[in-house]
Amino acid sequence: MGKQARQVIVTQTPLRIGLVGGGTDLPGYYREHGGRVLNAAIDKYVYVIVKQRFDDDIYVNYSKKEIVSSVQDVQHELVREAMYMTGVTCGVEITTLADIPSAGSGLGSSSSVTVGLLHALFTYQGHQVSAEELADRACAIEIDRCRKPIGKQDQYAAAYGGICDIHFGPGDRVFVDAIRMPPPLRRRMQDELLLFFTGITRSANTILGEQTANIGDRLTQLGQLRDLAGEAASGLREGDIDALGVALNKSWQAKRTLAAGVSSSQIDEAVEAALSAGATGAKVTGAGGGGFLLVVCPLEAQRAVREGLASMQELPIKLEPQGSRVIFNVHRDIWS
Repeated sequence: MGKQARQVIVTQTPLRIGLVGGGTDLPGYYREHGGRVLNAAIDKYVYVIVKQRFDDDIYVNYSKKEIVSSVQDVQHELVREAMYMTGVTCGVEITTLADIPSAGSGLGSSSSVTVGLLHALFTYQGHQVSAEELADRACAIEIDRCRKPIGKQDQYAAAYGGICDIHFGPGDRVFVDAIRMPPPLRRRMQDELLLFFTGITRSANTILGEQTANIGDRLTQLGQLRDLAGEAASGLREGDIDALGVALNKSWQAKRTLAAGVSSSQIDEAVEAALSAGATGAKVTGAGGGGFLLVVCPLEAQRAVREGLASMQELPIKLEPQGSRVIFNVHRDIWS
């Protein structure tokens, strides 16, 4: 008889809501002008399970099931590139699970998957990695290797968690400044955030590709978005929760001009319904075009807002202080 180790790793990685400044995290803008984004992790997660197999095959489970014998044959590009990057090349089963449908949600789910995969696979290899390294490597996979026309905020939100004031560039430097608030203020902010599903899912890549192409013609709006992120972050640090709704509302007016698909008549009507009912700010999360509608609203107006948006399903959320973490790591010795 011989003894073999069997290993199982599970990571939990939060999704995020983009508050103010989205669009300024695109490399075509921040490398020259510098970008700034305010976002927050929420208590909705992507889970990644990495389990050692008794043979050398690779099993990948998501909305599809793949069984292959070589990394290069894995169709899920994020899994494939994360395996290459971490040096896990065979004999594993990888499963991804999400609290919400991951495609087109506007909550940064693809980047949460990438961060969670890297965290699980590095842990499987016995390597501890920092939030900064997880985010940086996730950006390398999505932007450099998979050539996605996306920004960098989602990867950092997933890796760091909490409420993040993130500075991008000029150049490729990224600086994450966590916003720490007294518990009563944090609870008030949390209580004033409402999230509603528009019923529309879309690919962010098309909208983000158009945004990138339009950067040269939208420098004024992008500068405004960057400055509004700074104003909202300063407001939160000073305990002025009302500043968030004001900045969010102004930012949506600027953001909807960045590309044709960011808004639609249906989204415009929903935003107007929320504001008319007493919300201080409303916008679509992520690149726009669908996904979730984020509303900032004082408690006394929330019933009216919910009635005004009754056709949309509400997703209750709380703020998540932690970023990606390993929640299960076990080695079992198997006798054979």
